[in-house]
Amino acid sequence: MDTELTAIYSLSGRASIPPEQLLKASLLQVIYGIRSERQLVERIDDSMTFRWFLDLSIDQEMWVPTVYSHNRDRLLTTEIARSFLSRIVEQARQRGFVSNEHFSVDGTLLQAWASIKSYEAIASESEDQDDPPVDPPKADPPAKGKDVIRDFRGQKFSNDTHRSKTDPDARLARKSDNTAAKPSYLGNAVMENRSGLVVQGEVRRASGDGGETGAALAMIDREEGDHRITLAADKGYDANDFVEQLADLATTPHVAQNKNAHRSSAVPDEIAATPEYAISIRCRKRIEQVFGWIKLAGCLRQVKIRGKAAVDALFLLALSAYNLVRMNNLMAAKA
Repeated sequence: MDTELTAIYSLSGRASIPPEQLLKASLLQVIYGIRSERQLVERIDDSMTFRWFLDLSIDQEMWVPTVYSHNRDRLLTTEIARSFLSRIVEQARQRGFVSNEHFSVDGTLLQAWASIKSYEAIASESEDQDDPPVDPPKADPPAKGKDVIRDFRGQKFSNDTHRSKTDPDARLARKSDNTAAKPSYLGNAVMENRSGLVVQGEVRRASGDGGETGAALAMIDREEGDHRITLAADKGYDANDFVEQLADLATTPHVAQNKNAHRSSAVPDEIAATPEYAISIRCRKRIEQVFGWIKLAGCLRQVKIRGKAAVDALFLLALSAYNLVRMNNLMAAKA
């Protein structure tokens, strides 16, 4: 990746933090579950191992946390993070850990770095519309301090009517009917079934951005080759449009059938009766281990940055960190 990283490093102005060190420091933050950039800089300053990994001398002055954050957000883009993930997957494929036949897909909610208090009504597009606005929002009471409780009772409160001032890309979403809706992003990943390594990842808005099925189709379309593959998924992906589009991508749908007395499944019974389908359904659950690791060990249950592009880059770096840890375990087991 020397060519890609060199291209984004400016040759003018004051000396900045090299992109290679930014990338490796971001990996350290995810792998060791360091919560903030300030804690990361302090940890690097005190750890000889971290300094060796980052090619820093013993007496070299450590970075200023705000300078590190600014340079990381500016240089480590989605393209760099996606390229880094693909290079790791290619190394895993050369070692025989990744096949090009059997995959699983799933999505998970990542809580955004925003709160309900930051939401406000979306301004109307124009005043000359034919239809008057439905349920116009009431004026908020005057603020009495910095931390003001917002009262949305009596208003229509949804992603169509309100938006967060802190993170406009975040969307309200909830995991189930028994949980509260929170500003979130939708993280999606494609896992190789045999090794449990992630080969593709993508972050979308939690609502109105194609959802899990749209992200799955986009990630499968990015996979190289025109050979037939299998894709396992949970019942939420059992939709006619999704299964039909998988057929156009030379992909056999090993999607869990969601059928009952009132609903039929889009997955043919002929496919569901094959032994390969049963194996895919069993292996599919391992993708939850990926999401569990990046949320608990990688501290991505709630992201500490704002904006869809930044969250996407961070999510891809977390998937890369997971692959590195997983590959280390696979090589140890193989030895």
